[in-house]
Amino acid sequence: MPDLLLEAKRWKANVSRVSVPLDGSSVPGLWLNGRPERGSTEAAASILAPATGQKLASLNLANAADVGKAVEASARAATTWAKTPLRERAASLIELASRIEANLDILAAIDAKDTGSPVTAMRGSAAKGALYLRMMAGVSYEMSGRTYPASDGLHYTINQPWGVVGGISAYNHPILFACQKFGPALIAGNTVVLKPSEQAPLSTLALAALTEDLLPPSVLNIVPGSAEAGAALAAHPTIQRLTFTGGAATGLKVQAAAASSGTVKHLTLELGGKNPMVIFADASLEQAAAAAVRGTNFTRNQGQSCGATTRLLVHRAVADSITERVVDEVSAIELGLPEDPSTVMGSLISKSHQTRVLEFIASGQAEGANLLIGGGPPMDERLASGAYVTPTVFDSVTPEMSIAREEIFGPVLSIVPWDDEDKVLNLANDSPYGLTASIWTNDIDKALGFSHDLEAGYIWVNDVETRYPGVPFGGWKLSGIGKEQALVDELISFTRQKSVNVAIRSQRLASQSGL
Repeated sequence: MPDLLLEAKRWKANVSRVSVPLDGSSVPGLWLNGRPERGSTEAAASILAPATGQKLASLNLANAADVGKAVEASARAATTWAKTPLRERAASLIELASRIEANLDILAAIDAKDTGSPVTAMRGSAAKGALYLRMMAGVSYEMSGRTYPASDGLHYTINQPWGVVGGISAYNHPILFACQKFGPALIAGNTVVLKPSEQAPLSTLALAALTEDLLPPSVLNIVPGSAEAGAALAAHPTIQRLTFTGGAATGLKVQAAAASSGTVKHLTLELGGKNPMVIFADASLEQAAAAAVRGTNFTRNQGQSCGATTRLLVHRAVADSITERVVDEVSAIELGLPEDPSTVMGSLISKSHQTRVLEFIASGQAEGANLLIGGGPPMDERLASGAYVTPTVFDSVTPEMSIAREEIFGPVLSIVPWDDEDKVLNLANDSPYGLTASIWTNDIDKALGFSHDLEAGYIWVNDVETRYPGVPFGGWKLSGIGKEQALVDELISFTRQKSVNVAIRSQRLASQSGL
């Protein structure tokens, strides 16, 4: 196996073009054929900083015609890229990881402004994206086929790329999600057309600029756009492999668009969740309460996380103690401007999403839940123009309430008490979603048995919100299909398997002659 780190040194880093002005000026909206281009939508979209309302940039987004151009260009580049030696493809991704790491401060500053999440959290998220590219490159030579003793001949499988892969990403972790979409696909030999969220596209365009002298033109095309662009990408007949991160309702639309294409597509859908954290009476209360706050992701992305454990199912015997500890921890969380390194909780992605979250909070109160803390915008005048919602905790929540059933995608934690261990499993599984779950108990038999019966794709025992490299992540039910972050298995998912059977000529002739 070649030394991929040494191989990567032949690339000369060019980081001068990463900066995206955040002064409200017009910027090219797309990355096509290895250069920035203007999107074809007639009216330029204004990209606003959700924490302040400040105009960051205006850009013309991609429409369906732009997506078609991007797919056609990627299709032209696909054969040459697939024939590029694996060591070179992997080395280019390692070099891109180095360029991301060299520009973490710039990329994090862009994302803090564009998403409203704290700059420190966005820096960590981008660093995880770079690490992910390195890990994918490191296991690339495990993407091998097998031989089979089916006869005295030779029978083997090979893994070959699909061609053009379509990726549709979400706004809460722009750099990390971009790396997860295109990293394994490119290493496996595919070209990629990626549509980042139109709500936070700027850092992905900056990331594309880092590839200008690194990837051949059209190997990676970036097409920020609205639902029209996403539907066009999902429905394009050239694309047979598609990966999507977003809400369940949109995921269903992606499936429908894919089915309308006349092409059978291999889909990975990483969708939403209404994830339970189940605390048994024998759990460590202090640790469990701290984990409940951490699992809601108040301080990393304001609860805008598909894996957040926002249904806290607590045994009634310890509910008061847990609730008191949770409220104490939440009361210490301070909101601030996302570009301030000391800020631990920023704003939601938009004013419209703020309104949606506040409507859920109002419905919880109207349905009889008890609001313990939070529940509205902060009092700080510096934050008055932003899309802020204070960290919110309800207790006396019942399973039929909307705040206990629907994905809010915001900083809202619902505490649901329970009494019967035989019934709490049904309570945990009583959801159309099944992404993550967390179990807190010191009884290993109980933990393992409960884990086997939970209807969720990713489960923690006495832990929460940690994503372990190489462990497959993905959901059941409305939370999606397929797995991500599984390293070798994920690489292989971006290939098609082919079986080759070679008969030994002397045996075949002997068989034909009847000998």
